[in-house]
Amino acid sequence: MALRHGLHTYVVSNRMIAIPSSPLIERVVVTQGMDVADDWIAEQAGAQDIVISADIPLAARCVASGACVLDPRGRVLDADAIGMALAMRNLMEDLRSTGAIMQGGRGFTRADRSTFLSALDTAVVRARKGGAATVRPQWRLPPDADTP
Repeated sequence: MALRHGLHTYVVSNRMIAIPSSPLIERVVVTQGMDVADDWIAEQAGAQDIVISADIPLAARCVASGACVLDPRGRVLDADAIGMALAMRNLMEDLRSTGAIMQGGRGFTRADRSTFLSALDTAVVRARKGGAATVRPQWRLPPDADTP
């Protein structure tokens, strides 16, 4: 996606992970610590940026900064959706902690991949129409366990 659209993309993590070799894809390794990668992403995210994250609290911070946020399945987390997403995350976390729910989420399907790619393409087009000089998608890998 970075190559097709000519986008500078950041892969942010707190340890070295493999990324494709491309001048458009930049690895950012932050120091170890609770939410250090999240803090970096939230501080950098702004209007005309696209953030992909399964971390709902991080998504809320990025939405508050004006960024477009997508989850890995292509769901748009905007100002209208983030409140419900946070509420569902908290409810599911409570249910898991009491043992009411023992299973994890469903697997990632081809339909999820297709939905994500379509949503990302739409986000890139919208960001470009918004007059951004540079669109900087920020990838947060690997997704953490905060996903309901």
